[in-house]
Parts: sequence; C-alpha cells; structure tokens
Amino acid sequence: MSLSQRPATWVVIFLPFALGYYLSYLLRTVNAVISPDLTQDLALSAADLGLLTSVYFLTFGVAQIPLGIALDRYGPKRVLGSLLLLAAVGSAAFAMGDSLGQLTLARGLIGLGVSACLMAGLKGFAMWYPAERQSSMTGFIMAAGALGALTASTPMEAMLPFLGWRGVFWVIASLAAALSALVFFVLPGDIKQTSHESLGSTLKSVAGIFIAPDFLRFAGSATFFTGGFMAMQSLWAVPWLMNVNGLPLNQAASYLMILNLGMLTGQLSVGLFGTRLSQRGVTPLNFMQVGYGIMLLVQGLILSGWGPILLFWFLLGVLSSVNAQTYIATAANFPKSAFGRVSTAINLMAFAGAFIVQWGLGIALDLLQQNGASVPGSLRIAFAGLIALQVMSFIPLIYKKKLNKQL
Repeated sequence: MSLSQRPATWVVIFLPFALGYYLSYLLRTVNAVISPDLTQDLALSAADLGLLTSVYFLTFGVAQIPLGIALDRYGPKRVLGSLLLLAAVGSAAFAMGDSLGQLTLARGLIGLGVSACLMAGLKGFAMWYPAERQSSMTGFIMAAGALGALTASTPMEAMLPFLGWRGVFWVIASLAAALSALVFFVLPGDIKQTSHESLGSTLKSVAGIFIAPDFLRFAGSATFFTGGFMAMQSLWAVPWLMNVNGLPLNQAASYLMILNLGMLTGQLSVGLFGTRLSQRGVTPLNFMQVGYGIMLLVQGLILSGWGPILLFWFLLGVLSSVNAQTYIATAANFPKSAFGRVSTAINLMAFAGAFIVQWGLGIALDLLQQNGASVPGSLRIAFAGLIALQVMSFIPLIYKKKLNKQL
C-alpha cells in the first residue's frame, strides 16, 4: 500500500500542513480586527497601518524564491519545522512591541516564519499524493486556512476584551512553537525525494521560470486577484464595512466572518468535488476562468452598494477559493521536480500584490482625503482601481494564443 493510500496519511501528512496553514492565515488576517486598537494605542495613520500590516506580505514574498529552492533541495519537513520556530519568535516580539518600528520588525519576522506553510503543504502533496488528487488536497488545505481566517474575525473580536492584542499574540507564539515540534516529530522523512541539482543549475532554472510565457500568463491574476483579495481580507475589509456601509466594529467583524465562511465553503467544495471534476476534464484553469469572471461581477456589486451586501461578501469568499488553483495551473506547465520553485514563484507574485495593494490603498486613502475626498469616497475610488487592475490581469487567462504570440 502506497503512502497516499494509508488511512494514517491524514494524520501524519495532512494534519501538520493543515495546522500550519491555519496558523499562517490566522496571522495574516488578525490585524483586520485588532486594527482599531493598534491605531488607537500607537496613533497610526492609514499609511502607517497599511505598512505595519503589509510588511508580513513583503517578507513572506521575499522569502518565496529561496524557499522554493529549499523545498526542492531539502524537502518540506525540515524547511517548515525550522521556519515555524521563527514565527513563534516573531509573534512573541509583536506581543512585546511598544513602537511602530518594533511591531513592523516583528510583523516581518512573522511573515518570514509562516512563508512555507502553504508551499510546504503543496510540495508534500505533490510528493505523496497522485496527480488527480491535487485539486482536492489543495482545496482541503485552503479550507484549513479559511478556518484560521474565521478565528481572526468574530472569535478574535470576542477575545480581545479579555486578552488584549498582546495576549492574543502570546497565545499564537505558543501555538507556533508547538506546531514546529509536531512537524519535526510527525511528518515522514523526505530526504529521498528531494532535488540534487547544483545550486547554479537551480538558480538558472528559477530565472527561466520568471520569463516563461506559461508563468507570465498567470502572474497578473496572482498579483491582483489573489493578492488583492488577501489585502482586502486581512485589513481593508473592516474599514470598508465600517466607513462605506456604516457598520459598528462588532458587526463589521461578523461580516468578515461571513466572508471567511464563504471562503471555507468554497474550499471545502473544491476539496470534496475537485477530484471528480478533474476526472471529467475540468482543469484548474477552468476553475479560475469561471471563478474570476463571477468575482469581478460580485465586486462590482459590492462597489455599487446595491443589493444584499452580506450575501455579496459571502459569495466573494466562496469565489476566492479559485485562487489556490493558480499554483496547480502554473506548475502543470513545468517539470514536477521544479514544483517547489514554480509554486513559490507564483506565490511571490501573490504576496507582492498583497503588499502593493494593502500599502498602496493606505497611501491612496491618505492622498485622496488630503485633497478633499471623504473616507467612503476614497475607499470606493481605491477599490475601483483594484477592480480595473484585475480586469486587465483576467484577459491573459482567456486569450492564451494571443499572449504567446506577443511574448
């Protein structure tokens, strides 16, 4: 019986990766709910808050290329276990931080520490599961991330009066350290399945990935769909709901929970039906084409303020489940031995997009308000700009032949 067929696989392989991505997403989105407290305690501007939150995406993104090389050379067990210790250190440092600079540095360490949580899982699935199960396994691990996002919404808002944002980060630091130990003790060995290419050859292959037409085709959507969604979910959704829709913090947090419930619903659906759909010829690219097309429509409705807003935020979460298919769709065009490098390269684009959009929205809001725009009006203009960028990045997903001729 192969490893992928053993019942214990869910415990020894899936569970450590799922818990890692749960923690990663919890840390990614926690600032959305604690942002009012951070702003009050540190007297932050919108740009300051955007920078503090988005530095997670910056260090996360910078880590992706060396991370991809490390995953292919050393395997997911050693890489993930080691980096989770750094996430524990960063979370403890955030809990003790007293200035914008200290918290920004700690947030950056957190981003670096959880940078392998999803990519290590995808690498492990590619090593230990058959190809037809990749979409389903990706859906299930993304569902674990959605649970982390759920925890960072209404449950987190309910805990703040008792623990405070510093207490929350002490708890997270303890969880990260415990999870590192779990990874080292539970995951199977991966030495036999790692790459033995020379470092020079590996670096050359990474450079080739970034100029390949099959990579560039997906780079834009990873930047502005995946990255844009992460920027809104992890920070700007709550200010939007409070300022544009006029909701109090507790109700805005509940709407964020609905968004995350939608994401969980979408990811579980992909996990449950992905294998069967794949066997019937539905590709990861097909998921993206349909999902992103409908997502543009839903975001337009949110921007307009017309209709059942709560339903639209739920649908936005459901549709965001197609983001994870980008990794499989891109990697399918490259050798399996390069999976770690390809998936982390596309992840770099996603997190670069999250950093650019999250900080950029903060800068845009400050500039627009300095020039007389209201807070709700500024948010609408900034969100409309993001949708325009998404439309442009959607085109290559539909017109591959034209793109290849141009490249």
